[in-house]
Amino acid sequence: MSIAVDPIRVIDTPTRLIHGPGSLARLAEAVAELGVRRPMLVTDEGVVAAGIVDRVRGALGDAVLFAEVRPNPDIALVDRAAALYRAEGCDGLVAVGGGSPMDVAKSVGVVAAHGGSIARYEWGHDPIERRIPPLVTVPTTAGTGSEVTLWAVITDPGRRVKYNVGGTPLIAAHVALIDPELMLGLPPAVTGATGMDALAHAVECYTCDYHQFFNDAVALHAVELVARWLERAVQDGSDLEARTGMAHAAALAGMAYGTESAGAAHAMSQSAGGVHDCSHGALTARVLGPVCEFNAPASPARYARLAQGLGVDVAGLDTLEAAQAGAREVDRLADAVGIPTLADLGFSPDEIPMLARISFEDPQTQGNPRELDVADYEEIWRVSFERGA
Repeated sequence: MSIAVDPIRVIDTPTRLIHGPGSLARLAEAVAELGVRRPMLVTDEGVVAAGIVDRVRGALGDAVLFAEVRPNPDIALVDRAAALYRAEGCDGLVAVGGGSPMDVAKSVGVVAAHGGSIARYEWGHDPIERRIPPLVTVPTTAGTGSEVTLWAVITDPGRRVKYNVGGTPLIAAHVALIDPELMLGLPPAVTGATGMDALAHAVECYTCDYHQFFNDAVALHAVELVARWLERAVQDGSDLEARTGMAHAAALAGMAYGTESAGAAHAMSQSAGGVHDCSHGALTARVLGPVCEFNAPASPARYARLAQGLGVDVAGLDTLEAAQAGAREVDRLADAVGIPTLADLGFSPDEIPMLARISFEDPQTQGNPRELDVADYEEIWRVSFERGA
């Protein structure tokens, strides 16, 4: 058996993981080990209302609270948080919540290290040249994997788009503290949407043009964990075993991202997420199955392997049939965990030409395993509107 020789590649895993039920108790120790004396605590009102911030602040001493984060955070919000960070003399960051607080904290770190506005640091614009201040990420949902990714996603309302910041280990958290007990009791809708986001990361990173052996391994295991635990977590929010499995899935899927892009599903959801303010995970979930179906002929063996990871019985199926069965399982899972339709998320079929154009322009199109153009995106959007209607 021969192994294909690829160009030289790099795998960066700069984040230390502290994980397991009850691991929040290690937060004070983790922050102290990083030498942080006055951290900024970045979170949102939902985490405050859940009582988690009270638990965290007791471990942080002289912390500055920034609890203004909202879903799909924009440039102005990041710059406002960065101004507070500087004014209060902070020397580190702790992010508690879902992907949005963690993305804001990373972005504040970029501005703190480099100056200016986060608008300057869109991927492909001004480079990130210095390590961000010490950052501890504490996820309260199992989905984005932002606790370990090398990226942040920020909304530009003026252009009605989301853009990426990062693609370098310089933006990564120094420590990710993953305590599944913080995820107990999350509503089914949030559990389902964030869990499908984790699945999308794993699927697209396993099949993208830039996949590597390490990414392959963690992506496949993430798929298996989602298939085993997501429906249980949605059905019973107090199931700690299921929450632990999903917490692991999200982190592994986040690690699968590496420094590169995903594919068409994320190009679609990221670009369209700047058009209507909706759940990123739910939007990604609604387009993932149709994207898999479109891509399967270009990489049937990989999509067939994903079908196996999802628990599909592929006995008697040829490779392409197995790949297509996997795409159907993605749609079934989205329905099973209650993902809303595109119409329920605020989109209209009349927007398809515009959605196709901005999807094609998103940089993550470059990672898709099958070449596609605006017309292909229009067809995928049409299918996505039809599914689950």
